[in-house]
Amino acid sequence: MDGESLRNDGFLGGRLQIKQPATGYRAGADAVMLAAACPASPGQSVLELGCGAGVALFCLAARVSDLKLTGLEVQSGYADLARQNARANGLTADIVQGDLSHMPEVLRAQSFDHVITNPPYFGSGTVAPDAGRGIARHEDVPLSLWIEAGLRRLAPGGWLTLIHRAERLGEILATLGARAGEITILPVSARTGREAGRVIVTARKGARTPSRLLFPFIMHEKPSHLTDGEDLSAEARAVLRDGAALNLRDR
Repeated sequence: MDGESLRNDGFLGGRLQIKQPATGYRAGADAVMLAAACPASPGQSVLELGCGAGVALFCLAARVSDLKLTGLEVQSGYADLARQNARANGLTADIVQGDLSHMPEVLRAQSFDHVITNPPYFGSGTVAPDAGRGIARHEDVPLSLWIEAGLRRLAPGGWLTLIHRAERLGEILATLGARAGEITILPVSARTGREAGRVIVTARKGARTPSRLLFPFIMHEKPSHLTDGEDLSAEARAVLRDGAALNLRDR
């Protein structure tokens, strides 16, 4: 990816400057929400499966200090971008280029306190003509394998955090099965009274605590989009612009 094909995107109110493809896949609010939901503490290790240009991983690092950051990305161009973005934002991250369905040996030898992931959302339909966008958005590797790969890389008691379409919640819970508990589900709705389009799920490897279904997180404060101006809810603004945590366990 040469410089002419890239654009500089600001995240967390401009605290992070992330280079992303101008015409290909670009991470946005979902990546920031994923980072906000990860219950990491200083000194812990975090692996992101499918890290792209590093948006979620680096948003998490901006909120929580002294993390050991690792990203796995199948597309070499995006892996290179993640490395560049880490350096540009003064962060240290080990970015591994590889396929989670054939986990690189360097990662199979490790376990992590946290795994975060935003798997591709679309399993059918027209694939985007841009190869990077198509691979990032379309589900070539089944969702169940993303979850299983994450669980395998977690240390006992470690946390898996993922964001996906709400309609896939049943599959997510079925895949977690008896291998994880203390499951917390946060529906994410565009506006009050709308069905949730996304869910954020956290689960703890080996736990047996009952699951919790939380009140929806509302992205926008008005009942409909009336103007060109931003109408984020106060909570969404705190997460997306100020880097606040979601703290699912305390909601």
